[in-house]
Amino acid sequence: MKKLISLVAVAAFIAAPAFAQSSVRANHTNRVIESYRAYSGEADLFNSNGVRLTQPWQIIRQDRANFHQYGIRDRDDGSDSFFADPANRQALEAMLRNGTMTRDAANMIVRGNVWIDVDIYGSQGSGRWIDVTVSD
Repeated sequence: MKKLISLVAVAAFIAAPAFAQSSVRANHTNRVIESYRAYSGEADLFNSNGVRLTQPWQIIRQDRANFHQYGIRDRDDGSDSFFADPANRQALEAMLRNGTMTRDAANMIVRGNVWIDVDIYGSQGSGRWIDVTVSD
């Protein structure tokens, strides 16, 4: 019984930040700033020095740098105006940390060759965040 109570307490502790975050967002006017869909291909898995990227936010950021800065685009990559700004690409890690993405989605992005759907949100008082989903 003690073990069950401990597990419940740990689960509640882990879920608390996500619940608190959704509660904060519910108190503000949320709005979708922009949405786009892009294919994360082989070129997006490596930075401009040829080093293999290992975090999903790095790969999403590289995809947008490839698209906007370097003109490296996968077929049917969607455009966005938000990440055309280098400062917004720089903020991508924090935006993802404040947003949502499943562990499975993160693993698929790191493996590569997946479609990434990104919704960019902003609200008065809560800042900006992104929600990411994937499909292969």
